[in-house]
Amino acid sequence: MAELQHVILASGSQTRHEMLKAAGLAFTVVPADIDEQAIRKVLALENEAIDPANVAELLARAKGESVSKANLGDLIIAADQTLSLNGHLFSKPADLDQARETLLRLRGEQHFLHTAVAIAEHGDVTWTHVELARLKLRNFSMAYLNDYLLRAGEGICQSVGAYQIEKLGLQLFEEINGDYFTILGLPMLPLLAELRRRGALTD
Repeated sequence: MAELQHVILASGSQTRHEMLKAAGLAFTVVPADIDEQAIRKVLALENEAIDPANVAELLARAKGESVSKANLGDLIIAADQTLSLNGHLFSKPADLDQARETLLRLRGEQHFLHTAVAIAEHGDVTWTHVELARLKLRNFSMAYLNDYLLRAGEGICQSVGAYQIEKLGLQLFEEINGDYFTILGLPMLPLLAELRRRGALTD
């Protein structure tokens, strides 16, 4: 049997790490060192009607290429996610005050998560996939929001929406339409299928 290609996850996300590990993949972690905000600003300047799906895919591509160029013999998995509401793209909150602002803007509204995954080899991206999820937060009270922020803590700042649906954040929602893994930040089924097709996983 041919030796399986070494896999690298180009992300420091503990959630993505846990998803791949739980699925039985052997991999190492090399977080991509790119300036996401600078890339977003360039995209916004180039196109006023910026497409959240394109942003997610371009950022995933940039991460994959960056790590692949330093690890030419390996197979790189990179991902990114955008959250949009009424044409506005959100960024991860810097602190709990910004998390509060994000949740107040999303409260009672349907928003969209576009999650992109890319595979890169020998410095080039060779496969990408983007999935969409639609979510709606319930019209929770300020008292609930204050309690949620206190109980959930700074960890929610690692989520662009200031929620973690696999934890306490699930109680914030009224509707969730989309693949669970996509919402967490990595479309696992399309990724695993592609890895099997490439021979990076046993079929």
